[in-house]
Amino acid sequence: MAQQQTLQTVNGIDMDTLQGTIDAIKGDPELAKCRFHVRNKWIDGNHNRTTVSGFYAAKAEQRHKGTFELDCDEPALLAGEDQGANPVEHLLNALAGCVTTSMVAHAAVRGIHIEELESQIEGDIDLRGFLGLAEDVPKGYTNIRMRFKVKADVDNMERLKRLSEYSPTLNTVIHGCKVDISVEPK
Repeated sequence: MAQQQTLQTVNGIDMDTLQGTIDAIKGDPELAKCRFHVRNKWIDGNHNRTTVSGFYAAKAEQRHKGTFELDCDEPALLAGEDQGANPVEHLLNALAGCVTTSMVAHAAVRGIHIEELESQIEGDIDLRGFLGLAEDVPKGYTNIRMRFKVKADVDNMERLKRLSEYSPTLNTVIHGCKVDISVEPK
């Protein structure tokens, strides 16, 4: 007689799959090493397009179900055609998505049920740095504010805030990382 398995989900997360991944990594830490990669091509003016189709994880190259395209451009005010979000808006999107994912998944593992979660993120940039008009002005964000609205047990709000600390994107923004750049002829 075949055993019937019931799929347990918390916050829409397949807990059997997540726990299986956690257990596999505990048994073989090499499975945890990932490498994400994208390709970007300049189109025209300030417009460029990034393509995402795969990544390296679980000791092998993995393919997404489909290819994702992310367009970057600048608004007209910055000599763009507004064909997509600008790169610093993509950074805010990545930060929002990663912190949200981290909160929801870690809450699920801890049995914290979330009914709704929304965020609003904004960051401050002084364009004098980017435009090279002032050497003493940073070229990137100087402050980012994230505000989350969560429909869940009120007693878990501080715990949910602490779970944001598991976000790889948040940690990269806060702590930085080494970036190697090479430029070569085509």
